[in-house]
Amino acid sequence: MKMSGNVTTTPEVSKHFTSSILLWMRTDQPRQAGMDRWKGPHSGIISATPGLLEYRQIHLAEHNPGRWPNASGIETAIPEDRRIDGIAEVTFENALSPLVGRKQTALAFEDEVNIFRRTLLHAGPPGSSRWYDVAPGEKPGSRAIIYLRRGDGEGTVAFHTFVKKELTPALLTTGGLKELRTQVFLPWNEKTWDTPNVAHDNPDDQHLHASVILGFSDDAARDAFYDDHAGHLTELLDPHVSAIHAYDVDTALTYVKNGKILPHYEE
Repeated sequence: MKMSGNVTTTPEVSKHFTSSILLWMRTDQPRQAGMDRWKGPHSGIISATPGLLEYRQIHLAEHNPGRWPNASGIETAIPEDRRIDGIAEVTFENALSPLVGRKQTALAFEDEVNIFRRTLLHAGPPGSSRWYDVAPGEKPGSRAIIYLRRGDGEGTVAFHTFVKKELTPALLTTGGLKELRTQVFLPWNEKTWDTPNVAHDNPDDQHLHASVILGFSDDAARDAFYDDHAGHLTELLDPHVSAIHAYDVDTALTYVKNGKILPHYEE
C-alpha cells in the first residue's frame, strides 16, 4: 500500500490467465548448458506461440536451499530433488489462447527432452494471476519467488481467499517492493502438460498451491525483507500452509510483452 499523508491507497492490480511450468534441468549435462539452450533456441519456440500476452523465463540461482527462516511445523528447507531450476511464466491474452497455440506447443513438447528432466505445469483459473503495480516505471534489481503448499485441512477456495485477502495486503504493507505478482493454482493434473520422455512425478505431499514473486531494488533489500518481515508473515501463514519454499532469482527474462515478440529479451 502506498502512503500519502494519512491516506492509504492500494496499487492498481491487473488480473490475468497465467500458467507456470516448473523446470528441472537434465543432470547428464552441465546445468549451464541446459539453461543456455532454454534461454536461446527453446525461447524462440515458446515466443512464437499465438495468443501470448507475456512470456518470461525466471532463472533461479543454482544454490537455493530455502531462504525462508526456519519455522516450527512448516517445511522451509527445499528438498534437494524437488529444488526447481527455473520457471516458464506464460500469460495468455484470453482463456481460449491455449487452444490457438496448440501447434506451437507441440514443438515445445518435442524440444523439452533436450533440456529438462522434469516439468510440472501449474495454472489457476482465468483472472487468478494478479500483478500489482507497486512501483510504476521502476525495474527490480533483485527478485525472490516463494512457493506455498496448503496445510492439511485447508481447502482450495479458503486458501485462494487467504492469499488474496490476507497475505497480499500484508506483503503490500512491508514497503519497498518493486514488483508483486501472485498466482494461485488449480489442483495439479499431469494431463495438462504430459510431455514425452520427461518426468512429471509429483507426489501428493509435494504439491504446490500458490506462488508469490517479489521484486526489490537490490539484493540487500531482498535480504532485509527476510530479516524484517518474515517473522510476522510466518505467523500469518502458519495456520494455512505446510511449506514455504523461498528461492533467489538470478534473472527474469521477458521475450513476449504486451502481446508482441521482443527483438531481444528484456531483463
